[in-house]
Amino acid sequence: MADPRGFLNVELQKPTPRPIHLRVRDYDELYQPMPVASTRAQATRCMDCGIPFCHTGCPLGNRIPDWNDLVHRNRWQEALTALHDTNNFPEFTGKTCPAPCEASCVLALNGAAVTIKTIEQAIVDHGWEQGWIVPEPPGHSTGKSVGVVGSGPAGLAAAQQLRRAGHAVTVYERDDRLGGLLIYGIPDFKMSKDYVARRIHQMREEGVEFVTNADIGKNVDPQELRAKHDALVLTVGATRPRELDIPGRNLQGVVQAMTFLTAQNRRGLGDQLPADSISAAGKNIIIIGGGDTAADCLGTCHRQGAKSVLQLDYNPCPPENVNPDTPWPLWPKILRITPAHEEGGKRDWQIKTQRFAGDDQGRVTELHAVRVHHYFDKDGERQFEELHGSELVFPCDLVLLAIGFAGPERSLPERLGLAMTEGGAIRSDAKYATSVRGVFTAGDCRRGQSLVVWAIAEGREAARHVDEFLTGQPSRLRGRDLPLSLIR
Repeated sequence: MADPRGFLNVELQKPTPRPIHLRVRDYDELYQPMPVASTRAQATRCMDCGIPFCHTGCPLGNRIPDWNDLVHRNRWQEALTALHDTNNFPEFTGKTCPAPCEASCVLALNGAAVTIKTIEQAIVDHGWEQGWIVPEPPGHSTGKSVGVVGSGPAGLAAAQQLRRAGHAVTVYERDDRLGGLLIYGIPDFKMSKDYVARRIHQMREEGVEFVTNADIGKNVDPQELRAKHDALVLTVGATRPRELDIPGRNLQGVVQAMTFLTAQNRRGLGDQLPADSISAAGKNIIIIGGGDTAADCLGTCHRQGAKSVLQLDYNPCPPENVNPDTPWPLWPKILRITPAHEEGGKRDWQIKTQRFAGDDQGRVTELHAVRVHHYFDKDGERQFEELHGSELVFPCDLVLLAIGFAGPERSLPERLGLAMTEGGAIRSDAKYATSVRGVFTAGDCRRGQSLVVWAIAEGREAARHVDEFLTGQPSRLRGRDLPLSLIR
């Protein structure tokens, strides 16, 4: 490292968020860019730890110490090359990833990890500003054709890698816009849609073909698609939401979180929605769930002008700082305060929703719940016991269900005759091949609901195996072989 004492001499500095009273009035991004000098100083905190545990925390295998050192030395273009060598879209992960790499940083043992994600974002931002990020079309053609179904992060990563290997690539997207979850799932204040648009433009210039409004199995015959291409890669996500099968679920105002987020993203993109479309404005909101989707709903509710927001979680409140059940370098299961939580709203824990009640017009007005006790049985299985006499009633005008996803929609895998796992994902082997020859899969539809960084990692790895399948030779694409214990 350029400065072996940097982690001792340089204090931790994080990006400054915009003031709450200003940011809740718009959908602009939350954080202000750090000055270049500050970013370079933070990069010096990356110590010569001998074994870079941050590599194990990153699904992409990013060479984090390498580009930290290059940033410190002011060699930004080389840092960008090192970053792109393992990650097609660093701005996607820089904006959305919870940074398991930082949790695995050796400095995290003292609670002050290197700000890896911030440095990553600074590198790619600098690359766009300097004009270093340009289309990279292949110099040859293999004569092989690949169809990629789905244009989320896994599909885009697979498509770009396969095109750069010289294959003809067509991406099929069922929605009217490209980007999948990146466009309709992630709010603008978390990641601007401009980041997606410029990567799509880059890929078009590289020769990737895109087809929107192509719902495979409905307006496009999947068997015709198989006949058209030498290989298919399914990256359709895990879009089937988990349900809450309790009385009152069919009341107006009890909706899935993704329906709510998609509506707002469409507004932000300029779509004209019906006057009665879903909105939190002036309403008492309850969000059920405690993950990233719930936090995205919370931030959106603030910006839409909700009267009040209450977030309910079935699980107990995790520890604030250290959890002995997830020691370093594992991802710590601790209480996370997102920017959306800093903006307002309340949270309550160990709450089980029992039913919804409504008015005579079929609109939800109340959520009836009970507190639960969390314990482990003799077999080590987690159990929840309802506490008698702890019944609760919460008034509400809108309930958002952010309780996760149950896997990909079944119609396409069934039409292709693909084997499925017990958990509802598309079954595949270690080379990402499904039970049907020539059909591969990657991302959430393969591993279950997960992170954007995992989607990109799987898309890249699937592309490498598809390339080998098509050419019959070891692929020259860079990937990362992951043991099945990590993949599953």
